[in-house]
Amino acid sequence: MNTDSLDTEFEQIVRHHEHKLYGFALRIVRNPEDAEEVVQDAFLRAYRALKAIPPNKRDSLALKPWLFVITRNVALNRLRRKHPRFVPIDEMVDLDIPVSLHSNEQTPEFYMEQREYRELVVQAIREVPENLRPTATLRFLHGMTHTEIAEEVGRPLGTVKSHVYRAALRMRRFLRPELHAA
Repeated sequence: MNTDSLDTEFEQIVRHHEHKLYGFALRIVRNPEDAEEVVQDAFLRAYRALKAIPPNKRDSLALKPWLFVITRNVALNRLRRKHPRFVPIDEMVDLDIPVSLHSNEQTPEFYMEQREYRELVVQAIREVPENLRPTATLRFLHGMTHTEIAEEVGRPLGTVKSHVYRAALRMRRFLRPELHAA
């Protein structure tokens, strides 16, 4: 594959994945400008890496998980450089979060309870170490299965299960007093 065909193919890759990668980066860095820079940097790194990979091996590359891994690494590196203790994600409740299936009623009270619950979960995720937050967010706010998360971030299933378990332990410590107070 020559450089021109790689450029054309890469443009298609960018168009196909940029929105999902941006949303993923935004959940980690929590700043739209930083998320844009993270995605740009991730695509630049991916392009450089693809140029170095022999054409016959590019076809066997699991592209989507690979791009998510690069994006996650760039985002976490950006956070480390800024040295925040926690990534604030208060506004994540406004993202597309699945509604719980605990009730068939779609009353205003039901939606208010769901919002309050999601706000508690978001606060609990803040208590999770930085390296576990992307996995915790995908599991507890977006309802993804362990397998879906593993595919999305390009990590082994066992690692994802371990991260979810460790995140859940931290979140439980935070949520237990909050839920009893409610």
